[in-house]
Amino acid sequence: MTVNETFEQLVLEADLNSPAPEVEPARQAWFLARAREIVQRRSQAAGRKLTCRVETFGCQMNARDSEKIIGILRSAGFEEAASEDADFLVYNTCTVRDNADQRVFGRLGRAGHLKKNREGMKIAVCGCMVQEKTNVEKIQKSYRFVDLIFGTHNLYRFPEYLSACLESEGMVIEIWDRADRIVEALPTARKYPFKSGTNITFGCNNFCSYCIVPYVRGRERSRQPVEILRECERLAADGVVEIMLLGQNVNSYGKDLDISCTFADLLTEVCKIEGIRRVRFMTPHPKDLSDDVIRAVRDNEKIARHIHLPLQSGSDRILKRMNRRYTKEQYIDLALKIRREIPDVSITTDIIVGFPGENDDDIDDTIDVVRRVGFDNAFTFIYSKRAGTPAAKMPDQVPEAEKNRMFNRVLAAVQETAHGRADRLTGRIMEALAEEVNVKDSRYITARLSNNMLVHVPGDPSMIGKMLQVRLDECRGFYFFGTVVGE
Repeated sequence: MTVNETFEQLVLEADLNSPAPEVEPARQAWFLARAREIVQRRSQAAGRKLTCRVETFGCQMNARDSEKIIGILRSAGFEEAASEDADFLVYNTCTVRDNADQRVFGRLGRAGHLKKNREGMKIAVCGCMVQEKTNVEKIQKSYRFVDLIFGTHNLYRFPEYLSACLESEGMVIEIWDRADRIVEALPTARKYPFKSGTNITFGCNNFCSYCIVPYVRGRERSRQPVEILRECERLAADGVVEIMLLGQNVNSYGKDLDISCTFADLLTEVCKIEGIRRVRFMTPHPKDLSDDVIRAVRDNEKIARHIHLPLQSGSDRILKRMNRRYTKEQYIDLALKIRREIPDVSITTDIIVGFPGENDDDIDDTIDVVRRVGFDNAFTFIYSKRAGTPAAKMPDQVPEAEKNRMFNRVLAAVQETAHGRADRLTGRIMEALAEEVNVKDSRYITARLSNNMLVHVPGDPSMIGKMLQVRLDECRGFYFFGTVVGE
Protein backbone atom coordinates (compact mmCIF):
# COMPACT_ATOMS: atom_id res chain seq x y z
CA MET A 1 0.00 0.00 0.00
CA THR A 2 1.13 3.57 -0.68
CA VAL A 3 1.48 6.08 2.15
CA ASN A 4 -1.75 7.75 0.99
CA GLU A 5 -3.63 4.43 1.03
CA THR A 6 -2.29 3.47 4.47
CA PHE A 7 -3.21 6.83 5.96
CA GLU A 8 -6.63 6.74 4.30
CA GLN A 9 -7.32 3.43 6.02
CA LEU A 10 -6.56 5.09 9.37
CA VAL A 11 -8.94 7.93 8.49
CA LEU A 12 -11.73 5.51 7.62
CA GLU A 13 -11.17 3.59 10.88
CA ALA A 14 -11.21 6.74 13.04
CA ASP A 15 -13.96 6.74 15.70
CA LEU A 16 -15.06 10.34 16.10
CA ASN A 17 -17.27 9.37 19.04
CA SER A 18 -14.13 8.61 21.04
CA PRO A 19 -11.31 10.99 22.06
CA ALA A 20 -8.49 11.54 19.58
CA PRO A 21 -5.70 8.93 19.92
CA GLU A 22 -2.39 10.03 21.42
CA VAL A 23 -0.16 8.01 19.06
CA GLU A 24 0.91 9.20 15.61
CA PRO A 25 -0.09 9.05 12.84
CA ALA A 26 -3.45 7.71 14.13
CA ARG A 27 -4.03 11.01 15.94
CA GLN A 28 -3.70 13.05 12.75
CA ALA A 29 -5.91 10.58 10.88
CA TRP A 30 -8.61 11.15 13.51
CA PHE A 31 -8.43 14.93 13.07
CA LEU A 32 -8.45 14.58 9.29
CA ALA A 33 -11.63 12.52 9.54
CA ARG A 34 -13.11 15.29 11.64
CA ALA A 35 -12.02 17.96 9.15
CA ARG A 36 -13.48 15.88 6.34
CA GLU A 37 -16.93 15.94 7.97
CA ILE A 38 -16.79 19.71 8.38
CA VAL A 39 -15.70 20.29 4.76
CA GLN A 40 -18.42 17.95 3.51
CA ARG A 41 -21.13 19.83 5.43
CA ARG A 42 -19.92 23.21 4.20
CA SER A 43 -19.63 21.99 0.62
CA GLN A 44 -23.23 20.76 0.73
CA ALA A 45 -24.39 24.08 2.16
CA ALA A 46 -22.50 26.01 -0.52
CA GLY A 47 -23.68 23.73 -3.33
CA ARG A 48 -20.11 23.25 -4.56
CA LYS A 49 -16.80 21.77 -3.48
CA LEU A 50 -14.69 23.98 -1.25
CA THR A 51 -11.41 25.06 -2.82
CA CYS A 52 -7.85 25.38 -1.56
CA ARG A 53 -4.63 27.01 -2.72
CA VAL A 54 -1.07 26.58 -1.44
CA GLU A 55 1.50 29.22 -2.39
CA THR A 56 5.09 28.05 -1.88
CA PHE A 57 8.14 30.22 -1.33
CA GLY A 58 11.74 29.00 -1.07
CA CYS A 59 13.65 25.77 -1.39
CA GLN A 60 12.96 22.20 -2.50
CA MET A 61 12.24 21.20 1.09
CA ASN A 62 9.46 23.78 1.23
CA ALA A 63 8.13 22.43 -2.06
CA ARG A 64 8.09 18.93 -0.54
CA ASP A 65 6.29 20.26 2.57
CA SER A 66 3.69 21.90 0.33
CA GLU A 67 3.00 18.57 -1.35
CA LYS A 68 2.06 17.24 2.09
CA ILE A 69 -0.13 20.23 2.86
CA ILE A 70 -1.94 19.89 -0.47
CA GLY A 71 -2.30 16.14 0.07
CA ILE A 72 -3.94 16.73 3.45
CA LEU A 73 -6.29 19.41 2.08
CA ARG A 74 -7.31 17.18 -0.81
CA SER A 75 -7.92 14.30 1.57
CA ALA A 76 -10.10 16.60 3.68
CA GLY A 77 -12.30 17.21 0.64
CA PHE A 78 -10.95 20.44 -0.88
CA GLU A 79 -10.20 20.76 -4.57
CA GLU A 80 -7.34 22.90 -5.78
CA ALA A 81 -8.08 26.41 -7.05
CA ALA A 82 -6.22 28.16 -9.85
CA SER A 83 -5.68 31.33 -7.82
CA GLU A 84 -5.47 32.64 -4.25
CA ASP A 85 -9.21 33.38 -4.34
CA ALA A 86 -9.94 30.10 -2.53
CA ASP A 87 -11.81 28.91 0.55
CA PHE A 88 -8.59 27.79 2.27
CA LEU A 89 -5.39 29.66 1.36
CA VAL A 90 -1.96 28.63 2.67
CA TYR A 91 1.30 30.56 2.38
CA ASN A 92 4.25 28.20 2.96
CA THR A 93 7.00 30.72 3.59
CA CYS A 94 10.76 31.11 3.24
CA THR A 95 12.87 33.43 5.36
CA VAL A 96 16.36 33.02 3.91
CA ARG A 97 16.31 36.66 2.75
CA ASP A 98 14.43 39.64 4.11
CA ASN A 99 12.77 40.31 0.74
CA ALA A 100 11.18 36.85 1.00
CA ASP A 101 9.38 38.04 4.15
CA GLN A 102 8.29 41.25 2.46
CA ARG A 103 6.87 39.31 -0.50
CA VAL A 104 4.73 37.24 1.86
CA PHE A 105 3.47 40.29 3.74
CA GLY A 106 2.57 41.90 0.41
CA ARG A 107 0.64 38.82 -0.66
CA LEU A 108 -1.07 38.65 2.75
CA GLY A 109 -2.31 42.21 2.27
CA ARG A 110 -3.97 41.25 -1.01
CA ALA A 111 -5.35 38.06 0.56
CA GLY A 112 -7.05 40.19 3.21
CA HIS A 113 -8.99 42.00 0.48
CA LEU A 114 -10.00 38.66 -1.04
CA LYS A 115 -11.26 37.46 2.32
CA LYS A 116 -13.58 40.45 2.69
CA ASN A 117 -15.44 39.30 -0.41
CA ARG A 118 -15.38 35.55 0.29
CA GLU A 119 -17.52 34.36 3.17
CA GLY A 120 -15.91 31.69 5.32
CA MET A 121 -12.46 32.01 3.73
CA LYS A 122 -9.57 30.78 5.89
CA ILE A 123 -5.94 31.93 5.56
CA ALA A 124 -2.95 30.04 6.98
CA VAL A 125 0.74 31.00 7.17
CA CYS A 126 3.38 28.35 7.83
CA GLY A 127 7.03 27.59 7.13
CA CYS A 128 10.32 29.18 8.09
CA MET A 129 9.17 32.80 8.29
CA VAL A 130 6.85 32.18 11.22
CA GLN A 131 9.59 30.50 13.27
CA GLU A 132 10.74 34.08 13.93
CA LYS A 133 8.84 35.62 16.84
CA THR A 134 8.83 39.13 15.36
CA ASN A 135 7.05 37.91 12.22
CA VAL A 136 4.34 36.17 14.25
CA GLU A 137 3.86 39.33 16.31
CA LYS A 138 3.55 41.38 13.10
CA ILE A 139 0.89 39.03 11.72
CA GLN A 140 -1.03 39.14 15.01
CA LYS A 141 -0.96 42.95 15.02
CA SER A 142 -1.30 43.92 11.36
CA TYR A 143 -2.88 40.88 9.67
CA ARG A 144 -5.49 39.83 12.19
CA PHE A 145 -7.58 38.19 9.47
CA VAL A 146 -5.08 35.29 9.36
CA ASP A 147 -6.69 32.20 10.87
CA LEU A 148 -3.81 29.76 11.33
CA ILE A 149 -0.06 30.05 11.95
CA PHE A 150 2.18 27.00 12.39
CA GLY A 151 5.89 26.35 12.05
CA THR A 152 8.36 23.96 10.48
CA HIS A 153 8.80 21.59 13.42
CA ASN A 154 5.16 20.57 13.74
CA LEU A 155 4.06 20.36 10.11
CA TYR A 156 2.93 16.77 10.70
CA ARG A 157 0.16 18.14 12.95
CA PHE A 158 -1.47 20.09 10.14
CA PRO A 159 -4.62 17.86 10.14
CA GLU A 160 -5.09 18.77 13.81
CA TYR A 161 -4.62 22.49 13.15
CA LEU A 162 -6.84 22.32 10.08
CA SER A 163 -9.65 20.85 12.15
CA ALA A 164 -9.22 23.49 14.87
CA CYS A 165 -9.09 26.28 12.28
CA LEU A 166 -12.28 25.14 10.57
CA GLU A 167 -14.10 25.03 13.92
CA SER A 168 -12.70 28.27 15.37
CA GLU A 169 -13.31 31.95 14.66
CA GLY A 170 -10.09 33.02 16.37
CA MET A 171 -6.45 32.82 15.29
CA VAL A 172 -4.85 29.40 15.87
CA ILE A 173 -1.10 29.67 16.56
CA GLU A 174 1.18 26.66 17.04
CA ILE A 175 4.91 27.41 16.83
CA TRP A 176 7.42 24.96 18.32
CA ASP A 177 11.04 25.74 19.17
CA ARG A 178 12.17 22.23 18.22
CA ALA A 179 10.83 19.03 16.70
CA ASP A 180 9.75 16.20 18.98
CA ARG A 181 9.72 13.55 16.23
CA ILE A 182 9.84 12.91 12.48
CA VAL A 183 6.46 11.90 11.06
CA GLU A 184 6.37 11.33 7.30
CA ALA A 185 3.35 9.01 7.00
CA LEU A 186 0.96 11.71 5.78
CA PRO A 187 -1.03 12.12 2.54
CA THR A 188 1.05 13.72 -0.21
CA ALA A 189 -0.03 15.26 -3.52
CA ARG A 190 3.03 15.11 -5.74
CA LYS A 191 3.42 17.82 -8.34
CA TYR A 192 4.88 15.28 -10.79
CA PRO A 193 3.72 11.64 -10.87
CA PHE A 194 7.09 10.50 -12.27
CA LYS A 195 9.51 12.24 -9.88
CA SER A 196 9.57 13.06 -6.20
CA GLY A 197 11.65 14.58 -3.44
CA THR A 198 12.34 12.54 -0.31
CA ASN A 199 13.46 14.16 2.92
CA ILE A 200 16.48 12.44 4.48
CA THR A 201 17.58 15.11 6.98
CA PHE A 202 16.03 18.13 8.63
CA GLY A 203 17.79 21.16 10.07
CA CYS A 204 21.39 22.35 9.91
CA ASN A 205 24.34 22.57 12.30
CA ASN A 206 26.59 24.85 10.27
CA PHE A 207 25.50 28.32 11.42
CA CYS A 208 26.86 30.31 8.48
CA SER A 209 26.86 33.91 9.65
CA TYR A 210 24.39 35.09 6.95
CA CYS A 211 21.91 32.22 7.28
CA ILE A 212 18.78 31.98 9.41
CA VAL A 213 18.05 28.31 8.56
CA PRO A 214 19.58 26.68 11.69
CA TYR A 215 17.44 28.97 13.83
CA VAL A 216 14.16 28.24 12.03
CA ARG A 217 14.71 24.62 10.92
CA GLY A 218 16.59 23.48 14.03
CA ARG A 219 19.57 21.20 14.45
CA GLU A 220 20.30 18.30 12.11
CA ARG A 221 18.09 15.24 12.40
CA SER A 222 18.36 12.19 10.14
CA ARG A 223 15.54 9.84 9.22
CA GLN A 224 16.15 6.15 9.69
CA PRO A 225 17.51 4.58 6.48
CA VAL A 226 14.90 1.83 6.49
CA GLU A 227 12.13 4.47 6.48
CA ILE A 228 13.73 6.31 3.58
CA LEU A 229 14.22 3.14 1.54
CA ARG A 230 10.64 1.99 2.16
CA GLU A 231 9.36 5.38 1.03
CA CYS A 232 11.48 5.20 -2.13
CA GLU A 233 10.23 1.67 -2.83
CA ARG A 234 6.62 2.84 -2.51
CA LEU A 235 7.34 5.78 -4.81
CA ALA A 236 8.89 3.47 -7.40
CA ALA A 237 5.86 1.18 -7.21
CA ASP A 238 3.69 4.26 -7.80
CA GLY A 239 5.50 5.12 -11.05
CA VAL A 240 8.27 7.44 -9.84
CA VAL A 241 11.45 7.08 -11.92
CA GLU A 242 13.50 9.95 -10.43
CA ILE A 243 14.06 10.65 -6.74
CA MET A 244 15.79 13.65 -5.18
CA LEU A 245 17.18 13.11 -1.67
CA LEU A 246 16.65 16.35 0.26
CA GLY A 247 18.36 17.96 3.22
CA GLN A 248 19.95 21.25 4.24
CA ASN A 249 23.27 19.36 4.30
CA VAL A 250 22.84 15.86 2.89
CA ASN A 251 26.49 14.95 3.53
CA SER A 252 25.82 15.04 7.28
CA TYR A 253 23.23 12.30 6.91
CA GLY A 254 23.53 9.53 9.49
CA LYS A 255 25.91 11.24 11.91
CA ASP A 256 23.19 11.47 14.57
CA LEU A 257 21.90 7.91 14.11
CA ASP A 258 22.65 4.97 16.40
CA ILE A 259 23.41 2.77 13.40
CA SER A 260 26.21 3.16 10.87
CA CYS A 261 24.89 4.55 7.58
CA THR A 262 26.65 7.29 5.66
CA PHE A 263 25.18 9.39 2.90
CA ALA A 264 27.20 7.37 0.36
CA ASP A 265 25.71 4.16 1.81
CA LEU A 266 22.21 5.59 1.48
CA LEU A 267 22.80 6.72 -2.11
CA THR A 268 23.99 3.24 -3.05
CA GLU A 269 20.99 1.54 -1.46
CA VAL A 270 18.46 3.86 -3.12
CA CYS A 271 20.02 3.09 -6.49
CA LYS A 272 19.30 -0.62 -5.96
CA ILE A 273 15.53 -0.04 -5.92
CA GLU A 274 13.88 -1.47 -9.01
CA GLY A 275 12.11 1.13 -11.13
CA ILE A 276 14.23 4.07 -10.00
CA ARG A 277 16.09 5.33 -13.07
CA ARG A 278 17.74 8.47 -11.67
CA VAL A 279 18.77 9.71 -8.20
CA ARG A 280 19.58 13.32 -7.36
CA PHE A 281 20.52 15.03 -4.11
CA MET A 282 20.39 18.57 -2.75
CA THR A 283 22.32 20.15 -1.01
CA PRO A 284 25.86 19.13 0.02
CA HIS A 285 28.25 21.37 1.99
CA PRO A 286 31.79 21.59 0.56
CA LYS A 287 33.40 20.91 3.93
CA ASP A 288 31.55 17.58 4.21
CA LEU A 289 31.58 16.24 0.64
CA SER A 290 33.62 13.07 1.13
CA ASP A 291 35.52 10.80 -1.24
CA ASP A 292 33.02 7.99 -0.74
CA VAL A 293 30.21 10.20 -2.06
CA ILE A 294 32.31 11.15 -5.10
CA ARG A 295 32.99 7.46 -5.74
CA ALA A 296 29.31 6.61 -5.35
CA VAL A 297 28.37 9.15 -8.03
CA ARG A 298 31.24 8.01 -10.28
CA ASP A 299 30.44 4.30 -10.02
CA ASN A 300 26.65 4.35 -10.29
CA GLU A 301 25.11 5.50 -13.55
CA LYS A 302 21.74 6.03 -11.86
CA ILE A 303 23.10 8.96 -9.84
CA ALA A 304 22.69 12.20 -11.76
CA ARG A 305 25.84 13.76 -13.20
CA HIS A 306 25.18 16.94 -11.25
CA ILE A 307 26.65 18.18 -7.99
CA HIS A 308 25.47 21.48 -6.57
CA LEU A 309 28.40 22.74 -4.48
CA PRO A 310 27.70 26.14 -2.86
CA LEU A 311 30.79 28.38 -2.94
CA GLN A 312 29.26 31.62 -1.59
CA SER A 313 32.61 33.44 -1.91
CA GLY A 314 36.08 32.83 -3.32
CA SER A 315 37.78 35.07 -0.77
CA ASP A 316 39.35 33.40 2.29
CA ARG A 317 38.70 36.54 4.31
CA ILE A 318 35.00 36.59 3.42
CA LEU A 319 34.64 32.81 3.79
CA LYS A 320 35.96 33.11 7.34
CA ARG A 321 33.50 35.91 8.13
CA MET A 322 30.75 33.73 6.65
CA ASN A 323 31.82 30.82 8.91
CA ARG A 324 32.00 28.48 5.90
CA ARG A 325 34.96 26.51 7.32
CA TYR A 326 36.90 25.93 4.10
CA THR A 327 39.33 28.01 2.09
CA LYS A 328 39.38 29.06 -1.53
CA GLU A 329 42.07 26.51 -2.43
CA GLN A 330 40.33 23.71 -0.51
CA TYR A 331 37.16 24.39 -2.49
CA ILE A 332 39.03 24.44 -5.81
CA ASP A 333 40.89 21.23 -4.95
CA LEU A 334 37.57 19.52 -4.15
CA ALA A 335 35.88 20.75 -7.34
CA LEU A 336 38.80 19.68 -9.54
CA LYS A 337 38.89 16.28 -7.81
CA ILE A 338 35.20 15.86 -8.67
CA ARG A 339 35.95 16.76 -12.28
CA ARG A 340 38.83 14.26 -12.44
CA GLU A 341 36.79 11.43 -10.92
CA ILE A 342 33.54 12.19 -12.81
CA PRO A 343 34.57 13.79 -16.15
CA ASP A 344 31.00 14.33 -17.38
CA VAL A 345 29.75 15.92 -14.15
CA SER A 346 28.01 19.28 -14.02
CA ILE A 347 29.05 21.44 -11.07
CA THR A 348 26.73 24.29 -10.13
CA THR A 349 27.03 26.66 -7.22
CA ASP A 350 25.62 29.54 -5.15
CA ILE A 351 27.48 32.85 -4.84
CA ILE A 352 26.66 35.75 -2.52
CA VAL A 353 27.90 39.17 -3.63
CA GLY A 354 28.17 42.23 -1.39
CA PHE A 355 28.70 40.48 1.95
CA PRO A 356 29.70 42.91 4.73
CA GLY A 357 33.25 44.11 4.23
CA GLU A 358 33.56 42.69 0.72
CA ASN A 359 35.64 44.66 -1.79
CA ASP A 360 36.95 44.30 -5.34
CA ASP A 361 39.90 42.17 -4.25
CA ASP A 362 37.44 39.67 -2.76
CA ILE A 363 35.40 39.73 -5.95
CA ASP A 364 38.59 39.06 -7.92
CA ASP A 365 39.07 35.91 -5.82
CA THR A 366 35.51 34.79 -6.48
CA ILE A 367 35.89 35.32 -10.23
CA ASP A 368 39.17 33.37 -10.09
CA VAL A 369 37.29 30.37 -8.62
CA VAL A 370 34.56 30.70 -11.25
CA ARG A 371 37.13 30.51 -14.04
CA ARG A 372 39.33 27.79 -12.51
CA VAL A 373 36.41 25.48 -11.65
CA GLY A 374 34.35 26.31 -14.73
CA PHE A 375 30.87 26.19 -13.21
CA ASP A 376 28.08 24.89 -15.42
CA ASN A 377 25.78 27.38 -13.75
CA ALA A 378 25.75 29.60 -10.69
CA PHE A 379 22.88 31.09 -8.75
CA THR A 380 24.28 34.52 -7.89
CA PHE A 381 22.61 36.62 -5.20
CA ILE A 382 23.12 40.11 -3.85
CA TYR A 383 23.57 39.93 -0.08
CA SER A 384 20.71 41.28 1.98
CA LYS A 385 20.72 41.60 5.75
CA ARG A 386 18.83 38.87 7.55
CA ALA A 387 17.65 39.94 10.99
CA GLY A 388 18.72 37.47 13.64
CA THR A 389 22.00 36.48 11.95
CA PRO A 390 25.52 37.58 12.98
CA ALA A 391 26.17 39.10 9.53
CA ALA A 392 23.26 41.52 9.94
CA LYS A 393 25.08 43.11 12.89
CA MET A 394 28.42 43.54 11.11
CA PRO A 395 29.27 47.26 10.87
CA ASP A 396 30.78 47.35 7.37
CA GLN A 397 27.68 46.79 5.24
CA VAL A 398 28.29 47.35 1.52
CA PRO A 399 26.32 50.16 -0.22
CA GLU A 400 23.70 48.98 -2.69
CA ALA A 401 25.40 50.62 -5.67
CA GLU A 402 28.63 48.76 -4.88
CA LYS A 403 26.75 45.48 -4.49
CA ASN A 404 25.16 45.90 -7.91
CA ARG A 405 28.45 46.79 -9.57
CA MET A 406 30.24 43.77 -8.05
CA PHE A 407 27.28 41.54 -8.87
CA ASN A 408 27.52 42.46 -12.55
CA ARG A 409 31.23 41.56 -12.58
CA VAL A 410 30.57 38.11 -11.11
CA LEU A 411 27.54 37.49 -13.32
CA ALA A 412 29.54 38.23 -16.48
CA ALA A 413 32.22 35.71 -15.46
CA VAL A 414 29.62 33.07 -14.62
CA GLN A 415 27.83 33.49 -17.95
CA GLU A 416 31.07 33.26 -19.89
CA THR A 417 32.22 30.00 -18.29
CA ALA A 418 28.73 28.44 -18.16
CA HIS A 419 28.03 29.12 -21.83
CA GLY A 420 31.35 27.55 -22.77
CA ARG A 421 30.64 24.46 -20.67
CA ALA A 422 27.19 24.06 -22.24
CA ASP A 423 28.31 24.61 -25.83
CA ARG A 424 30.75 21.68 -25.71
CA LEU A 425 27.75 19.33 -25.42
CA THR A 426 26.27 20.40 -28.77
CA GLY A 427 25.71 17.40 -31.04
CA ARG A 428 25.84 14.81 -28.27
CA ILE A 429 23.04 12.30 -27.62
CA MET A 430 22.05 12.21 -23.94
CA GLU A 431 19.24 10.81 -21.81
CA ALA A 432 16.58 13.27 -20.68
CA LEU A 433 13.47 12.94 -18.53
CA ALA A 434 10.47 14.59 -20.22
CA GLU A 435 8.90 16.78 -17.52
CA GLU A 436 6.23 19.05 -18.98
CA VAL A 437 4.77 20.82 -21.97
CA ASN A 438 6.91 23.86 -22.69
CA VAL A 439 5.31 26.88 -21.04
CA LYS A 440 6.05 29.18 -24.02
CA ASP A 441 5.35 26.87 -26.96
CA SER A 442 3.06 23.86 -26.60
CA ARG A 443 4.66 22.22 -29.65
CA TYR A 444 7.66 21.44 -27.45
CA ILE A 445 8.25 19.22 -24.43
CA THR A 446 10.75 20.35 -21.79
CA ALA A 447 13.05 17.58 -20.58
CA ARG A 448 15.89 17.50 -18.05
CA LEU A 449 19.29 15.94 -18.64
CA SER A 450 21.20 14.04 -16.00
CA ASN A 451 23.46 17.10 -15.63
CA ASN A 452 20.34 19.16 -14.75
CA MET A 453 20.27 21.19 -17.99
CA LEU A 454 16.98 21.62 -19.80
CA VAL A 455 16.39 20.64 -23.42
CA HIS A 456 13.26 21.52 -25.42
CA VAL A 457 12.22 18.96 -28.02
CA PRO A 458 9.28 18.75 -30.44
CA GLY A 459 6.67 16.44 -28.98
CA ASP A 460 3.34 15.96 -27.25
CA PRO A 461 2.08 15.28 -23.69
CA SER A 462 2.24 11.47 -24.17
CA MET A 463 6.03 11.77 -23.77
CA ILE A 464 5.86 13.26 -20.27
CA GLY A 465 7.40 11.02 -17.61
CA LYS A 466 9.49 9.04 -20.11
CA MET A 467 13.25 8.81 -20.39
CA LEU A 468 14.22 9.93 -23.90
CA GLN A 469 17.39 9.77 -25.93
CA VAL A 470 17.87 13.33 -27.17
CA ARG A 471 20.33 14.87 -29.60
CA LEU A 472 21.42 18.34 -28.44
CA ASP A 473 21.13 20.38 -31.62
CA GLU A 474 21.35 24.02 -30.57
CA CYS A 475 22.85 25.56 -27.43
CA ARG A 476 21.05 28.64 -26.10
CA GLY A 477 23.44 29.33 -23.23
CA PHE A 478 21.77 27.67 -20.26
CA TYR A 479 19.47 25.33 -22.21
CA PHE A 480 19.23 23.43 -25.51
CA PHE A 481 16.86 22.74 -28.35
CA GLY A 482 17.10 19.13 -29.41
CA THR A 483 15.58 16.18 -31.24
CA VAL A 484 14.32 12.89 -29.81
CA VAL A 485 16.17 9.96 -31.39
CA GLY A 486 14.84 7.15 -29.20
CA GLU A 487 13.66 5.99 -25.77
